[in-house]
Amino acid sequence: MLEMKKVLVVDDENKIVEVIKSYLEREGCEVFEAFEGKQALETFERVNPDLIVLDLMLPDVTGEDICKTIRKKSRVPIIMLTAKIGEGSIISGLHMGADDYVTKPFSPRELMARIYALLRRVNEEVVPLSDVISLNNDDLIVDILKREVRKKGENINLTITEYKVLMTLLKYPQKAFTREELISAALGEDYDGYDRVIDTHVKNLRQKIETNPKEPEYIITVHGTGYRLGGE
Repeated sequence: MLEMKKVLVVDDENKIVEVIKSYLEREGCEVFEAFEGKQALETFERVNPDLIVLDLMLPDVTGEDICKTIRKKSRVPIIMLTAKIGEGSIISGLHMGADDYVTKPFSPRELMARIYALLRRVNEEVVPLSDVISLNNDDLIVDILKREVRKKGENINLTITEYKVLMTLLKYPQKAFTREELISAALGEDYDGYDRVIDTHVKNLRQKIETNPKEPEYIITVHGTGYRLGGE
């Protein structure tokens, strides 16, 4: 799955970059290195990577700011590396647009497993029955073939995980999904982390597709269960 994939590894610790690079190249990846934020953004623009491994603690620009900048133009999968163990810092990173996380110190095998899982989610899209889905008189349009989501006629840029959550809800519009079911569909059955992470992805998605995220029309909270699709 990883053969010929372009991966950008961003970390200010040379040893960490070299270890990750070694494992990725063993799997057939083309690896690009960056040791600071400015270099990371320049490399991203130049090579258009298939996946980014991004440290949150960089000397010039924070990983969160890099993530926000990239998310304005790309849905490239991002796995963040963080030495901050607290759930709050992880949630913050996901809120900025990361798809998954690995905490330092980490096992390279664990990181590779996360990379495989994330790329598998990209390749195994959940496809609803219709090619183009319109909700609330074209207020929200999802074009499956073009992989575009439009809100009031304007394209919106979703992360891979946000897109997968939306596609899962669209495929089964009457179903109330538990958090565990959405995690399995959007993050993969082998996901091993905070179960409340899915709430953060839902919150981010609401910020992008809802007219008023505090009174959602499309992603409805089902108390005691999880979430379901709204809209007509």
